[in-house]
Amino acid sequence: MNSFGQIFRLTSFGESHGVGIGGIIDGCPAGIEIDLEFIQQELDRRKPGQSKITTQRKETDQVEFLSGVFEGKTQGTPIGFLIRNKDQHSNDYNNLKDIFRPSHADYTYLKKYGSRDHRGGGRSSARETIARVVAGSIAKLMLKHYGVSIQAFVKRVGEVELTKSYRELDLNLTESNIVRCPDPETAEKMIERIVAAGENHDTVGGVIQGVIQGVPVGLGEPVFNKLHADLGHAMLGINAVKGFEYGSGFDGTKLSGSEHNDVFIKTETGVRTKTNNSGGIQGGISNGEDIYFNVAFKPIATLLKEQQTVDKEENEVTINPKGRHDPCVLPRAVPIVEAMAALVIADHYLLKQVNQS
Repeated sequence: MNSFGQIFRLTSFGESHGVGIGGIIDGCPAGIEIDLEFIQQELDRRKPGQSKITTQRKETDQVEFLSGVFEGKTQGTPIGFLIRNKDQHSNDYNNLKDIFRPSHADYTYLKKYGSRDHRGGGRSSARETIARVVAGSIAKLMLKHYGVSIQAFVKRVGEVELTKSYRELDLNLTESNIVRCPDPETAEKMIERIVAAGENHDTVGGVIQGVIQGVPVGLGEPVFNKLHADLGHAMLGINAVKGFEYGSGFDGTKLSGSEHNDVFIKTETGVRTKTNNSGGIQGGISNGEDIYFNVAFKPIATLLKEQQTVDKEENEVTINPKGRHDPCVLPRAVPIVEAMAALVIADHYLLKQVNQS
C-alpha cells in the first residue's frame, strides 16, 4: 500500500530517479497555518549533500504545494505537493540493470511485480521518505497547537553509544553537529566512526531515539491500533529499519515485575507515574507521561566495494557499484523518524475526537 494513516492520511508517489516525489494529504483539519520556512527546514534536515558524512547527491528538495492551501492556511481539502528530482545520475545504475544487489529489494521487487526500476532502486529508494517529511511537518504544525513536541536524535552508531538518558540531555543541541547527537563528545566519536566506514567503502548502522512530550491521556485504542503498535508500524516502514522498542523495551525483560511496574502517584498536576518503564503508553493508550522509543537501522546495503551476487538468469557475478551513497543513514533519518511519529500522533488526536463526538 502507498497510504498511511486512518484520518490524517498520506498517500505518496514517485521514484528516486523519476520526475519527482510527491504526496496527497487527506483529512488534515482546516485552518492550520502552513509555515513554509519550517517545512523547508525539515526537508533540509533530510536532504542529501548536507555534510561530509552523507551522500553527495545535490538536491534542493524544494516543495511545491499544488492544492489544499489558500492564503497560507489549510482548507480541509486534499493537500497535494511535489518535490522535483534534479540531480539524478541514472547511468551509474546501468551496469546493475539485470543484477540483484545484496540485501536490496531488487530480487523481491522483480519476483513480485515482474519488472523493476533499477535506477536508484525506484520506489524502494529512501528518497520516497521526502513525502513523509512534508506530511510530518504539517502534522507537527497541527500538534504544536496541542502543546506536543517530537524530537529524535542519534543514540548509537555502530559500537559508539550515547549512554545518558534523554532526561539528562539538552535535546536542543541535536542540530549542533552533523551526526545529530545532543552530546558533543559522543557526537565526535560517532562522526569518526562514520568517516572510517566511508573511507573503507563500507557502511555502519545504529539506533535513533525518539521522544514525544506533551501527549495527553487517552490517545490510542485498546485492542487494534494500540498507540505503540501504530508507532511500531510507522517506524518499521522506514527504509533500513530492523527493530523497534518503546519504554523499557528489551532491557525490561531483565527486571522483575516489582521492579518494572510504574507506581501511580498523586501530584499537583494530577495522577502521574513514579517511573516510566511503560514509555508513556499503557494498555495501548497514552497515560500522559513522555513517550520514548528506539529505532534500529541496519548498515546501508550499498557498498562501494566488490561483492558477489547473482543476476536475473541466476548466473553468479561480481559487482562493484558506483554512485553516491550514505556511509550511515542515521543523521538524515532523524527527521524521518520525527515525521512518522507526528503522523501517528496527529492521526490518533483526530481518532479521539471522532470517538468522543
